[in-house]
Amino acid sequence: MPEIQWWFEPDYSNESFSQLWDGARGDRVQMNATYVFHATSTLYLMNLRPEDSGTYECRASNDPDRNHLTKSPRIKWIRSQANVIVIDHDSPIIITNSPEEIVEGTYVILSCNLTDPTLPISGHEWLKGSKVVQEDKDSSQIMFYNVSEVNAESSGQYTCKFLTTPEVGEVINVTVSPHVIAYKKSEHGNEGDTGVLTCKSSSFPPVELWAWSLVTEGGIESDHLTTAGEPIVNGSKDRFIIKSSGNKTELRILKLDIEADQGTYACNGTNFLGTTGATVSLRVRSRLAALWPFLGIVAEVIILVTIIFIYEKRRKPDEAPEAAEFASGTMKSNSGANHDNMYCHVLRKTNKRSP
Repeated sequence: MPEIQWWFEPDYSNESFSQLWDGARGDRVQMNATYVFHATSTLYLMNLRPEDSGTYECRASNDPDRNHLTKSPRIKWIRSQANVIVIDHDSPIIITNSPEEIVEGTYVILSCNLTDPTLPISGHEWLKGSKVVQEDKDSSQIMFYNVSEVNAESSGQYTCKFLTTPEVGEVINVTVSPHVIAYKKSEHGNEGDTGVLTCKSSSFPPVELWAWSLVTEGGIESDHLTTAGEPIVNGSKDRFIIKSSGNKTELRILKLDIEADQGTYACNGTNFLGTTGATVSLRVRSRLAALWPFLGIVAEVIILVTIIFIYEKRRKPDEAPEAAEFASGTMKSNSGANHDNMYCHVLRKTNKRSP
C-alpha cells in the first residue's frame, strides 16, 4: 500500500517545496487518508488566505525504503500538482467568542457577530467540519450554537456561516486533550507471524506525537496514561515498525517471538493540551497451537477404536457354551425321535400275535 504525502511551493517567494502536515497553518490544513483497496488522500484548506496561493503537490510511493535516511528508494515518488489562486477581497469582519481555554466536561456557547449591518442575511448555518449541525432562516447579525458538553465527540472545528452574497463565515476551535483508545484491548498472534497493534484518538486537535512502549514490571497502567515502560523506536531491532498518521498509530512486530514479544504494550498520544494513552495485551501462540485440536480428535478416535476392539474380543469366548448347548439339544431331539419309532414298531408286532 503506497504512502501519500502533500507538499507546497508558494507563488510569491523564493522558497522551494515544503511538506504539509495535518494541522498545519494554525489548524487550517486538514488531511484525510484512507487505505482500504486503494490509497486515497484528501487535503482541505480552511479559511483561505492570500498566502495560501501556490502549487500543491501530492507524492505517492510504495517503496519500503522511501523514508530511509541512507538508502535511496528503488521506486521513485510519483507526483501530481495543482495550482491554487486565492483572490483577496474586502470581506466583512466577524467577531467570535472563541474561548482561549475550554475545560472538558463544561457547557460552552459559541457566538459570531457580523459587523456589516448593510449586508442582507437570508439565514445562518453552523457546521462541524463539513457537516451542517444547525441552520435557520433568521436575518440577525448574531448567531449562537450551544455545546452541551465539551468532550472528545463534541470537539472539533465549528464554522459559523452567514448566508449572504457572497457567503461569509468564521471558524471556532473547540479543543480537548487526546482521547486515546486501543482498537483491540487484546491481540493474538502465532509465533513467526507479524503482530499488528493499533491505537486511535477521536478528539480535536489531532495527536501531534505518538509514542509506543513495552510496559515493564512496576509500570503504571491506567485508562489515561502508562509510564515506566521500555520505549520502542521505529526500526529498532529490525522488527519494530511504527506508522502514525494524525489520530491513528500502528505498531507492527515482525517475526513474533513467544518469549520476547509477549506482554502489555502502551501507546501514548500528545497534543498541546496534554498526553493520554491506552494499553494493548499481546499473546503469542506456539506454531503447534493449531495442531492441538487435530491431535485431540485423533486421540479420541484411537481410544474409541481400542474400547470397541477390547469389547469384541471379550465377547467371543461366551459364544462356545451356546454352541455346545445347541448341539446337545439337537442330539436329544434325535434320540427321542428314534425311541418313539422303536416303540411304535413293537406295538405293531404285538398286535399281530393276538387273536
